[in-house]
Amino acid sequence: MKLIIVSGLSGSGKSVTLDTLEDAGFYCTDNLPVALLKDFSQLLSQSKKPIFNRAAVGIDARNDPHSLDQFGDIIEQLKVDGIDYEVVFLRANKDSLLKRFSETRRKHPLSDSNTSLNEAIDLEIERLNLISGHASLQIDTTHTNPYQLRDIIQDRVCLKNNKALSLQIMSFGYKHGAPNDVDFVFDSRCLPNPYWEPALRRCTGQDKAVIDFLDHSGLVQHYLEDTAQFLTRWVPEFINTNRNYLSIAIGCTGGQHRSVYLTEKLAQHLTLQGLNIITRHREL
Repeated sequence: MKLIIVSGLSGSGKSVTLDTLEDAGFYCTDNLPVALLKDFSQLLSQSKKPIFNRAAVGIDARNDPHSLDQFGDIIEQLKVDGIDYEVVFLRANKDSLLKRFSETRRKHPLSDSNTSLNEAIDLEIERLNLISGHASLQIDTTHTNPYQLRDIIQDRVCLKNNKALSLQIMSFGYKHGAPNDVDFVFDSRCLPNPYWEPALRRCTGQDKAVIDFLDHSGLVQHYLEDTAQFLTRWVPEFINTNRNYLSIAIGCTGGQHRSVYLTEKLAQHLTLQGLNIITRHREL
């Protein structure tokens, strides 16, 4: 049996994650008390019904604080019992969470007449800190919409049992913040910037005019060649360690030109190496 334990901050995308897993065939239960996790897992693992072969549970800060403190001991017991589990933790920065609650006008589960939204978020972060420390996959959704999150869960969780390694290459803009949930970050801000060409300013790295501009830059081509050689050399080593997912981010100033161009070029190169490539342009 495969068990996915989904936790994270309210407003960070737990419901989207569980919905995506359910659509992929996982038997899902939300807001399970931590104290019942062991019995719940044993019950499903002993069942002969195929529907319970893959399950997902949502655990949040509404649990009793003492129960949350026991989370580490409980998942260690799952390991002893032979339960194949994975902890997925979702987060977003505080400003983003405040904005989402303001837009949806939903009440935070820990807020009340004596606890403001701001205080509730801080309390939740404190309560879930221990679970976060046990997560094998942490996803920061600060710059991710629900549709993008569904794709991430499908690629990084639902397809995880595939033996082939999936390699995500993502472009981003440093002025919007660097991602903190990737394995490698490459900074391309040292390269010529098409933004300063008036005719290219409103284009992206997917447009022919920008591609031609960067194709004819010797510095860009050296950067591309060196990065491709690095990945070609070292990605197989991750495959040899039974990794099935690797994430790479390439950043430029705004995430529109250089990083997009490099992401597309590297994806083309690595696809020819037989790798399963997932491309994402965060700012487009």
